[in-house]
Amino acid sequence: MELRDIEIFLTLAEELHFGRTAERLRVTPARITQAIKKQERQIGTLLFERTNRTVRLTPLGRQLRDDLWPVYLGLQDGMRRAKLAAQGITAVLRVGMLPINVQDLRPYWDTFRARHPQWKLQIQQASFVDPFAGLRRGDIDALVCWLPVEESDLAVGPVLLIEPRVLAMAADHELTRHGSVRLDMLADFQHSDAPSVPDYWAEGFIPSHTRSGRPIERGPRVGNTEEILTLTSTGEIVNLFPAHMTRYWNRPDITYLPVRDIDALSYALVWRSEAENDLIRALIRVAADIGPLAP
Repeated sequence: MELRDIEIFLTLAEELHFGRTAERLRVTPARITQAIKKQERQIGTLLFERTNRTVRLTPLGRQLRDDLWPVYLGLQDGMRRAKLAAQGITAVLRVGMLPINVQDLRPYWDTFRARHPQWKLQIQQASFVDPFAGLRRGDIDALVCWLPVEESDLAVGPVLLIEPRVLAMAADHELTRHGSVRLDMLADFQHSDAPSVPDYWAEGFIPSHTRSGRPIERGPRVGNTEEILTLTSTGEIVNLFPAHMTRYWNRPDITYLPVRDIDALSYALVWRSEAENDLIRALIRVAADIGPLAP
C-alpha cells in the first residue's frame, strides 16, 4: 500500500464520508473510491460498510486503522524532520490555540524562541468543534485551551492566562442599557450550542443554570466564532466570551458587557501524555518561569 493510499484510508476512517475525505485531501471523490476499492481487492475483504446514508469501518477496517496510525505518523514525522534538517532546524513545536489572542501570549513565544533558536515554534488556530482531535491525530503537539480538561490520554500543564468573561449581544439589544450584567439575566435569552465539545466544557463555558437555578437555554448549533457573532448581531442569541474578544473581534454591530458574577476563565497547555517530548517540556518550563498572564 502506497503512502498516499494509507493517507486516504486513514482520512476516510476518521471522516466516514467520501465527500469530506476528498475535500480534505483535495482530490475527487472518485479518487477516494478507487483507492479504497484497490485496497480491499489487495486485502481480499471489505474495509468499510457503505450504504446510501452511512459509511462505517468493518472490524478488519478498525484493526487496519489501529495498525497503520502509528506507522503513518512515524513516516510523517520522519519526512518533517528531514525537511527541517535541510533548513538547519532540528525540530518544530506546533501549538494550537483555542483562544484567538495569540499576541497576548507573546511573552511565552518570544522566550521560547530566544532560549531555543535551534527549534521552530509554529502557532496555529484550533477548532473548538472536537477540540482535542488535532492532538490525537498528531496535527499539533500542544494545545492552549480553557480548563478544566478531563481526558485520560491528555496531560495538563501550567496556566498561561486568566481572564474575565463578557457577554456579547447585538448593538441594539435591550441589555445594552446596563453597564454590566449578572448571570441571572442570561436566562431570558438563547445562547449558542457548540456540538462535539465535552459536556464539562459546555457547562463551564456557558452554565446550564443561573445561580438562582433558572435554566439558560441553548439555541442554534454553531461551528465557529463567525457563526456565533452573526447570530449575535441579529439578536437571535447572546453569548458568553472571554474578555479578549472585545479587542480581537471589535465590531460596530456587537456590544460586549462584563459579567459581574461568573468565574474567570483559565487557559493552560495541554498535550498527549504519550507524545511528551523535549520541546513540550521546554515550553512548560517557559510557562512556569513566566507564570500566568492577565490581559
